[in-house]
Amino acid sequence: MTTDTAASRLADIQTRIARAAGLAGREPRDVALIAVSKTHDADAIRPLIAAGARLFGENRVQEAEAKWPALRAEAPDIALHLVGQLQSNKAEDAVRLFDAIHAVDRPSLVEALGKAMARTGRRPDCFIQVNIGDEAQKGGCAVADLPALLDRAREAGLPVAGLMCLPPAGLEPAPYFALLAKLAREHGLAGLSMGMSGDFETAVTIGATHVRIGAALFGERA
Repeated sequence: MTTDTAASRLADIQTRIARAAGLAGREPRDVALIAVSKTHDADAIRPLIAAGARLFGENRVQEAEAKWPALRAEAPDIALHLVGQLQSNKAEDAVRLFDAIHAVDRPSLVEALGKAMARTGRRPDCFIQVNIGDEAQKGGCAVADLPALLDRAREAGLPVAGLMCLPPAGLEPAPYFALLAKLAREHGLAGLSMGMSGDFETAVTIGATHVRIGAALFGERA
């Protein structure tokens, strides 16, 4: 991907975010665009950095550790978000590396993150992942378990920024995004991490504050 291609793709997504935000009476600046760079190497990421992207998402701690220290040395103003599942034994590594963690989904992880933040002095924003479609194969806490998990996260000292979800594949996402937005309002949370390449415009109209875009920026992998 050339810098020109990256700039064109980035501008297209930003335009679509702005259009969707306008339909909902929102300001485009209130929607953070996370470029999800999982499985892409540093050479594939650099054109997007050159085009102006400064917020990136990774799925795995180990992969991020391998490529981002060097990239951040080149562009120190980059913020890095962990958007994939996190093992409790990687909590301290994640706290040291990431500026936000989007898949906090169980009490054991809450406890591990709380201890890691106390040890390191770093406090990345945390999003509680909700299994909004009640799918056995997906991470996220059950809707019914959300109040208790939020209580534990706050007691552990986690800076809870909002909620995150992945709606069921192949179904209309709007009702699931609307449910997540309702849950966030009920619990006094402003952040909504929802929407990917195929449905981010719908998510923005419903209130997404963070959209996680991979394929629409990097292209489909062969």
